[in-house]
Amino acid sequence: MLEKHKGKVKVVFKNFPIRNHRFARPAAEAALAADIQGKFWPFHDRLFENYNRIDEDLILGIARDLELDMDRFGKDRRGPRVAAIINRDMAEAGRVGVRGTPTIFVNGKPLTQRSLESFSAAIERELDPR
Repeated sequence: MLEKHKGKVKVVFKNFPIRNHRFARPAAEAALAADIQGKFWPFHDRLFENYNRIDEDLILGIARDLELDMDRFGKDRRGPRVAAIINRDMAEAGRVGVRGTPTIFVNGKPLTQRSLESFSAAIERELDPR
C-alpha cells in the first residue's frame, strides 16, 4: 500500500502493550529507545519475528545486533520520554476503544476485516470516496 500510493498513505504505529504479556511493555520501551537511535523499524521487525519468545535476553540481543549504543539504550528505555509516549498511546487507545492487538485504523476508522483485500479496499475508499 505504501508503494502503490506513494506520498498519499503513511503508517502510524502506536503502542498498546497488552497486560497479559510480561514483556510487552519492556519490548515497547526497547523499540522506542531504539527509535531514538534511528532503529525503530528494524527493532520492531525483529521483535515481531520473535513475538513468542520475547524476554530480556532477546531484547538486549536485538539491541546489540543493531549496534545500538547500549548505555544510551538502557537509559532511554527507562527514561521519562519513552514512558510518556507509551502512556500517551495507551490513553489514546482507551479513548478510541482499542481492546487488543493488532488493531488497525484507516483514517481514524477501525478496520474490522483484517484481510489484505479489506485493508486495500478501505484505503482505496478513503483515497477516492466518490
